[in-house]
Amino acid sequence: MIYLDNAATGGFKPDSVISAATAALATAANPGRSGHKLSLACMEQVYSARNLLSDFFGGYGYERVVFTKNCTEALNIALLSLPRRGKIITTVAEHNSVLRPLEQLKKEGAEVEYIPLNAGGEIDMCAFERAARGGEPPRAAAVTLASNVTGAAPDIRLVKKILPDDCLLICDGAQACGHVPVDMRALGIDALAVAGHKGMLGIQGSGALLFSERFDPLPIMFGGTGSESYNLNMPDFYPDRLESGTLNFPAIVSLAEGAIYLEQHLGEHRKTVEELTARATESLEKIDGVQMFSRPNPYGIASFRLANMQSEMAAYALSEEFGVCVRGGLHCAPLIHRALGSDGLVRASFSAFTPPGAVEALAGAVRALSLR
Repeated sequence: MIYLDNAATGGFKPDSVISAATAALATAANPGRSGHKLSLACMEQVYSARNLLSDFFGGYGYERVVFTKNCTEALNIALLSLPRRGKIITTVAEHNSVLRPLEQLKKEGAEVEYIPLNAGGEIDMCAFERAARGGEPPRAAAVTLASNVTGAAPDIRLVKKILPDDCLLICDGAQACGHVPVDMRALGIDALAVAGHKGMLGIQGSGALLFSERFDPLPIMFGGTGSESYNLNMPDFYPDRLESGTLNFPAIVSLAEGAIYLEQHLGEHRKTVEELTARATESLEKIDGVQMFSRPNPYGIASFRLANMQSEMAAYALSEEFGVCVRGGLHCAPLIHRALGSDGLVRASFSAFTPPGAVEALAGAVRALSLR
């Protein structure tokens, strides 16, 4: 079996990540909820993980690193903290983890403006500038760092330059984090949602929201925090304000170990993934009946359409007949498919751990399907 669905979840974890998660399971203490040695030791590891991620992403301090179960939860916290009035800018390239919370805000009174794609299939920055500088100034902008469908990435520095100074910039880092350097301060990002189980090499159930001093997100869950237990309201300080209930300690330490690993290997990983996607796009676009929707990119995404087969059926055939794991369909991002004129694509997604011969196996299998 050749695993090429890394954009959904990373198919390989470094030994250090697995060891950290296994050790955390064996410890079985609740960080920050008790005063005994094991609980305090776990709490210290969580504190270290916050500091590590803040440094890794050029963040705003450990207290503004909140652990979540995935990127979706992080995005919901950030987006549902926005006012129910005023304009919010987003793009048609976004995942439903952005689109659905914004649809909820629209129902409650917010105005949401969707920026289209240009002729090259990338976010139309001219339209973005018109939305940001024409009419009512936006209160916030929600922009993906990389499309999970095509691997296209907007120029976030340009996005920040276009936006009014007081506009909050919220970024979905699910597909970018762990693949390319992301420095929140340098890029002017106010909130960064991180998926731990993709490029960051952590296990499923890991994620984080990092945010600046300009942004004060509100809790969407309420419960025990281990602090101010006498208070029937959520604490007014971070990270406790946003972390109700028991933390997923094994997932948190796995994410931290993933970041440690990437501090040493991110550059070589990026080079490997770029080479794989370049080879894949070059090989696939030579096949009659295949239309590519991705260019070479550092996020490992190579999406395409077969003229003679619906995408889900193609993905099923690749798995069942050729042992190649890819994803078909809309990839939880319906607006970009509409913009591309697509009713679904086959997405192969690579990682630095993709085995030798995977590109050739994929191209061979797709060629065989194209002849049916």
